[in-house]
Amino acid sequence: MIAASPILSVRLARDAADRAEAERLRYDVFIRELGGDGELVDHAQGRERDRFDAVTEQLLLIDEARPEGARVVGLYRLLDEAGAARMGQFYTEDEFDLAPLRASGRKLLELGRSCLHRDYRGGTAMFRLWQGLAAHIEARGIEILFGTASFRGADPKAHAAPLALLQREHLAPAALRVTSRQAHDIALPGPAEFDRAAAMRVIPPLIKAYLRIGGKVGQGVFSDAAFNTTDVCMILDIATAHAAQRARFGARI
Repeated sequence: MIAASPILSVRLARDAADRAEAERLRYDVFIRELGGDGELVDHAQGRERDRFDAVTEQLLLIDEARPEGARVVGLYRLLDEAGAARMGQFYTEDEFDLAPLRASGRKLLELGRSCLHRDYRGGTAMFRLWQGLAAHIEARGIEILFGTASFRGADPKAHAAPLALLQREHLAPAALRVTSRQAHDIALPGPAEFDRAAAMRVIPPLIKAYLRIGGKVGQGVFSDAAFNTTDVCMILDIATAHAAQRARFGARI
């Protein structure tokens, strides 16, 4: 349950204790709720992790009113170009060809593992986390944000209507248009063949949030069986992001 008077703050993980707490939240969301798994997931300790954790930072949303050891209630995992160079790739490159982003010559930051504790969804928590993210990208001079965002369930055909809406109305410009490494034979409905309002309603909240600020999607989708999701690649060009929405997060970007 949310504490009677939550005190929300955002900061980068500082030590092993912070990282362990973040991995426990990730386990609750991605393994217990979504049914995912992975080679480095620690089921005994209830911690979700992978090989990229060694080179990433984790931006934590913390409720200071909660008990010690259970204060991390949201997070983003951040992978910059230096970390990707150490790994030989960005995490997203397992699913999407990022050649257009790499060729842009602009400063990139990959967002991943976005999650909120179930008790903090639908309120101000995501807004507060995004405020912290806006401050971080301004301080680091980031020009393009990107990362995968997911529909629950690994069968893309089950999401045909919302995927059609995204591909037709929110496709990234050619210069930034990454492409999926999977080819899916999905019969996307035409504009007259589906209810646009109904399709928009079932788009996950995180994807809607990116769209509101000016985010676009790459070409195609990726079916992630391990995490039981259908993924799209979201791309946000800071230079063309909607100014009114940026201002909501207190950012001068």
